[in-house]
Amino acid sequence: MTHLIPVRRALLSVSDKTGLVPFAKKLAAHGITILSTGGTAKLLRQEGLEITDVSDVTGFPEIMDGRVKTLHPAIHGGLLAVRDKDDHQAAMQANGIAAIDLLVVNLYPFEATVAADADDGTVVENIDIGGPAMIRAAAKNHRYVTVVTDPQDYQIVLDGLKAEGGLDLAARTRLAGKAYARTASYDAAVSAWFARQDPDCLPTHATLGGTRALEMRYGENPHQKAALYLTGEKRPGVARAELVQGKALSFNNINDADAAFELASSFNPDQGPAVAIIKHANPCGVAQAASLKDAYRLALRCDPVSAFGGIVAMNVPLDAEAAEQMTSIFTEVIIAPHADDVAKALIARKKNLRLLLTGGLADPRAGGQTVRSVAGGFLVQGRDTLEADDMDLKVVTRKAPSESQLRDLRFAFKVAKHVKSNAIVYAKDGASVGIGAGQMNRRDSSRIAAMKASEAAELAGLDQSLAIGSVVASDAFFPFPDGLLAAAEAGALAVIQPGGSIRDDAVIAAADEAELAMVFTGARHFRH
Repeated sequence: MTHLIPVRRALLSVSDKTGLVPFAKKLAAHGITILSTGGTAKLLRQEGLEITDVSDVTGFPEIMDGRVKTLHPAIHGGLLAVRDKDDHQAAMQANGIAAIDLLVVNLYPFEATVAADADDGTVVENIDIGGPAMIRAAAKNHRYVTVVTDPQDYQIVLDGLKAEGGLDLAARTRLAGKAYARTASYDAAVSAWFARQDPDCLPTHATLGGTRALEMRYGENPHQKAALYLTGEKRPGVARAELVQGKALSFNNINDADAAFELASSFNPDQGPAVAIIKHANPCGVAQAASLKDAYRLALRCDPVSAFGGIVAMNVPLDAEAAEQMTSIFTEVIIAPHADDVAKALIARKKNLRLLLTGGLADPRAGGQTVRSVAGGFLVQGRDTLEADDMDLKVVTRKAPSESQLRDLRFAFKVAKHVKSNAIVYAKDGASVGIGAGQMNRRDSSRIAAMKASEAAELAGLDQSLAIGSVVASDAFFPFPDGLLAAAEAGALAVIQPGGSIRDDAVIAAADEAELAMVFTGARHFRH
């Protein structure tokens, strides 16, 4: 049984008026009585439609600048009444309440208002009250009422009216589910805005909400479904970037591009162009140089094998010289704040290469939260906003680093923040020369990074490892001297690490014995 409910009376009250007029005209052509409010009623009347004001139904005017208009038994009774219960029918007759068969509501543009950096008063006025209340009422009573919250669903209603005079229970149920998802996402956005007023607070009840922006063919693997959802956070990055050209983004593209752009954004463009090349969410090469072309060349030199099929991000607009180099090997995605026309034309030669433009850089010091799912729940933490440039470095060895080594130490620690733990980064002259990521112990990460530095030198036709004369960064303390000594054996001359191990004295003694300069940051950068 389809449990078809004919539509005789509809209430339309929308902020997003996309497609509203032709939709309403077709409802009227089916003989449906239309109730409406405010700007929606005004627009429909201007288009020649006969509209009944909600205030005529309630017998009460809109008051308090429209804050109170639909919160009335004549409206909510018409939405919530169970049509085949005698006592509900009796209550409707006794109180002059008529059934509402179709509710079409979309909400005040709260998320867009927040994204536009509106003042607090304007944001608060865009918290919808009557809309969510009506949507929830109609969705709860979906056995009898059709609820529409998205203009893209107007055609579903029209098709049902044309075919059978109404929608069947299955269609009403789907629309009700979508309606509750919308109000949940809306409330989550409101909750998130209030939470940002106190960024150090982790609330008793946490909410996640977003709007689906992209449905992908699959997730990390072909047997997994995936989609991208947008939250209200106004942060330049892959989620809101313009796809200038190339194939649709995959789940892995988005994940890797996010990691790449966040890393590139941590480099101040006033100090020179920076390039980050990412593979499987880990950097395989990072450099900052006098030109974007040179930064890319140095980043690529660090690990040209892993860079194949990688993601390239930068902190300055993409220019033609750099674009020419970046298209010389297979690259999945290039992501930049902007790009000039010549660079775009060069990228266009590779029809499958995605070019993403973000319009700006992400602020590495801006607060916010990161979320990760676990079985049965999710973890929430504040974004890691500590930056190496802001840290007071403490020299703990007899030998102090030179000024050039200090610059490279800060550079290496900045990169290590974006490498999966355990993380080791060798750097020299503003470029990474060896990266070890994601190992179960720090010694192995150090050895892998040294191995990559040797391989990179061999591929570049050099006589000695790129790690010779470098500095090394560790994202967390060395629990034993072995990892540090592996770096010394590779040719590193200076070390940056958080410190804080119960064996710090032994590690410092080993550094002195190896004639290394070492500084402590007092803060770590775990990234799991």
